[in-house]
Amino acid sequence: MAGPSTAERGERQQESSGPPLVRGLNRRRLRAIVALVALLVLLGAGSAWALYGSTWLRVEHVSVSGTRVLTPAEVREAAAAPVGKPMISVDTDVIEARLRRKLPRIDTVDVVRSWPHGIGLKVIERTPVLLIRKGANFVEVDDDGVRFATVAQARNGVPMLELSASRTGSGAASFRRFGVDRLVREAVRVAGDLPAAVAKSARAVHVRTYDDITLELADGRTVAWGSGEQGRAKARALTALMKASPGARHFDVSAPTAPASSGS
Repeated sequence: MAGPSTAERGERQQESSGPPLVRGLNRRRLRAIVALVALLVLLGAGSAWALYGSTWLRVEHVSVSGTRVLTPAEVREAAAAPVGKPMISVDTDVIEARLRRKLPRIDTVDVVRSWPHGIGLKVIERTPVLLIRKGANFVEVDDDGVRFATVAQARNGVPMLELSASRTGSGAASFRRFGVDRLVREAVRVAGDLPAAVAKSARAVHVRTYDDITLELADGRTVAWGSGEQGRAKARALTALMKASPGARHFDVSAPTAPASSGS
């Protein structure tokens, strides 16, 4: 059989190659794509170098805010932020965990990058609501029951725990059922629920049994609180009772729906 003619071969070659205008557009599009890819690679390499290799974005200083008892120097030392290292490589979660482990007084801490050269440590310290005597020192306890610090001097305005429950007789039942730790937690719970004005003047929290907790105020007045249950209702009842009977020496809010006062 005879092969395709010269004209037929030319038509097929023209069809496969396409018109000259289309071929030119395809070449320009390809060059544009190659140029764009090259630009993106250069930008990525430049960004990586700026973040990791240059001296422009490195940790130069660490700022501390929110401290009350702790000093900024103590917090900076415990944080051990990597000064001189690239900002992008700082692991803020690791610094936060380190601060919580080394400084139990810290309740919350927010570790933030302050571009281009700083690390910020925003600290909130725990607030003691109760003190537990430990030899010549005092253990500070917050309203979550966390024993977070041992100090040589008792802080003003924080009541002392007086665990006076007897381990024999009627008080023995509380020890058998709840144990010392549970009774301490109940005392913390009561201290955390006190009205602000009462908390400032509270001198001691006496725990005899689970449902026999009494407050001793700085001026000698006493408050029978009962158990740690219904704390908010008892706080409201005590506030109203003290306003209604300012000369009373003893207040009983163990049953907050029927509070009572006595003495003058």
